[in-house]
Amino acid sequence: MNKFVPLSNGLPDHGFLKMARRLAGLCLFLFSYVAQAQPKPQPLGTWFIGTVQLPARERGWGGFVEGQVRSNTLFDQVNYYEVKGGISYDLGPAFSAMIATGRYHTYNFRDLADGPQLLETRLWEQITMSQNVERLKFEHRYRVEQRWFGESTPENVAIQGRFRNRVRYRMNLMIPLNAMTIQPKTVFVSIYDELFLNFKAPHLERNRVYAGLGYQIDRNWIVQAGWVNQYDQAPVNIGDKNNVVLSVMYRLHRKNGERVRLPTQVD
Repeated sequence: MNKFVPLSNGLPDHGFLKMARRLAGLCLFLFSYVAQAQPKPQPLGTWFIGTVQLPARERGWGGFVEGQVRSNTLFDQVNYYEVKGGISYDLGPAFSAMIATGRYHTYNFRDLADGPQLLETRLWEQITMSQNVERLKFEHRYRVEQRWFGESTPENVAIQGRFRNRVRYRMNLMIPLNAMTIQPKTVFVSIYDELFLNFKAPHLERNRVYAGLGYQIDRNWIVQAGWVNQYDQAPVNIGDKNNVVLSVMYRLHRKNGERVRLPTQVD
């Protein structure tokens, strides 16, 4: 159930500040733990994300399309891109279901002309639930993926096979800094942690931690810049890699209004 408690007389709410400090301490602990787990240093990479979103009304259909480009180093050595899209159905102000599909290409950045090392087609189903505690905005996302691998290097085929299932859970926290809600002219902080789980051992495939700063420019445009640490354990223990994330979201609008939705990344 959503809970909204206004700040009294415009003064800082000490309960909110105490909770925010605890959350910040927990995030710092998680970041330091992930950093210590790194088996070997890797260069800082870059993710570019562009999303067009059609929000649903409080009850009804919505959708999105998204493209991503990733590079092995900072703004150089492009080695990955993906395109995806899906439709959603909102059952109320705090509950949404989605089905989507995507195509994913991974290249050797040293020889792009050699073609993709790994081609993947993905179908997924997900449920998203949101909750507000004062100005803290929580979003819980549960996703089940079906993954088909096409042309690949022999090593990738032997390790992963042609088909795999995966389950993902992400907890996203957003905190508007200059307003109680995220609306035009609002600066906000976004933090999330996501687990990727396999049905086969080792069951923990990946962990992804993100922290960023966003700004909703107007009703349509939202930009974010942040940092993501991705730790890959299965099918091969690659270790972790830090990346700069730059994202732009454009929201279409319905004439009769739409549900207020957090500007979370689809990935």
